[in-house]
Amino acid sequence: MTMHKSQCVPSCHGNDMQNKNETSDSGSFLRRTSASFVQRGAEASHEREFRATKRSDARPDATRPLPMRLLAPAGGPEQLRQAIHFGADEVYLAGERWGMRARSRNFTREQLADAVSEAHGAGVAVHVTLNTMMLDRDIDELPEYLHFLDDIGVDAAIAADLGAIALLREHAPHVEIHASTQDSIMNARAAEEYARLGARRLVLAREMSLAEVAELRRRLPSELEIEVFAHGSMCMAVSGRCLLSSELVGRGRGASFGACTQPCRWGWTLVEESQPDVRRLPVEYDGQWSYILSSNDLCMLGHLDDLAAAGVDAIKIEGRAKGAYYTACVTNAYRHVLDGEPAERWAGELDAVSHRPYSTGFFYGNPTQNPGRVEYERDRLMVATVERCEPVPPGIARPGGIARPGGDFVAEVRCRNKVDVGATLQVLSAGEPIRECELVRVEHWDAGCESWEPAGGITRAMELYRVWLPFSVEELDILCLKA
Repeated sequence: MTMHKSQCVPSCHGNDMQNKNETSDSGSFLRRTSASFVQRGAEASHEREFRATKRSDARPDATRPLPMRLLAPAGGPEQLRQAIHFGADEVYLAGERWGMRARSRNFTREQLADAVSEAHGAGVAVHVTLNTMMLDRDIDELPEYLHFLDDIGVDAAIAADLGAIALLREHAPHVEIHASTQDSIMNARAAEEYARLGARRLVLAREMSLAEVAELRRRLPSELEIEVFAHGSMCMAVSGRCLLSSELVGRGRGASFGACTQPCRWGWTLVEESQPDVRRLPVEYDGQWSYILSSNDLCMLGHLDDLAAAGVDAIKIEGRAKGAYYTACVTNAYRHVLDGEPAERWAGELDAVSHRPYSTGFFYGNPTQNPGRVEYERDRLMVATVERCEPVPPGIARPGGIARPGGDFVAEVRCRNKVDVGATLQVLSAGEPIRECELVRVEHWDAGCESWEPAGGITRAMELYRVWLPFSVEELDILCLKA
């Protein structure tokens, strides 16, 4: 890919930054992607805007699309494909080192190159995380990896360590620098320094209120983008800088090195002996444990218009340690609301994934605490993913022999969980409302006989099945069973 870089002005105070033309070697290097990627991205963006506008025009309760990019997590190749399929504008992922989710599947170098190619083919940008704390041995080994990221066309690197940021400028000049939320950026002067060091986007501290985000946006030039977390798990420590895991389990499981064991989610009893009448925390007890450190999850689906009004450029979904179903379901809900559909229509989808009780974090005040052992809950089960679909050939009767307007479709699906014939399925499709149908006919692919055999349900994990549906589905759509 042929790429080039351009410079931006270093000052970040109000309109002063826009009026100055000075640059320096340490100024902000703004990544400009290749002409071919810009074209692909523009086409994909225009297509999404067209679909969103079409939906808005067709539904009286819909509004115009919100001008924020959607950044979805990709903990592995399967999550990447679902994020792209369900409408992410950008994805963030990690290689085998230096990412804050060391226990995720993550990506080998070969997989990273393939991920960039696949995402760019769909007009989706790829951000690679380099946001752990760096030791000298990390800094020594980083330049070669940065050259690799630059060569394969990665769009941005999310970095926290100042040494890593400096190396990005030197060894990956075509990769945008995004300052990580680990940097706890909360004021314009800090933003100025990160811009001077090369940052093109700031992932703001999660501890900011909506009013503080809006004020920071007012003080910054439009060229310097801001991104906030809009959905997912919240850490009880400031920007994730926590010592509990490394202290209790060992340095190798430290939060700042991407290997947190989440002791804040364990059951605790807290006692301060020297001043028990003064230093005490209210403890809510569920009959077994007290969860005084466990925060609720963040959900801003119903407040995206407020984030847009505050000047946020991109919203991020937390969840690189979570599965493909989570990525698909949450990305799909946020895509539809960003495209102008009412949040109320899609809020139920966020209850269909594993989650703790939801809150709005710090955006409207102090966040709420998980009051008891409500660690994970969901009301739907992923049954299968679609691999292909086509109309039922003429002359083959539909189950029951009853004609259906518009014809029937047969889909080949990969089993993820068990479901029997007769169950009611919910189908998660990109660009469509949630659709329901009865599972009326199933066939299982017998690899030994190389033939389709009648089956009483979808029962064998990761094996191939064929199901009859009353509507068309696409590859990567998901069949679900409501709990």
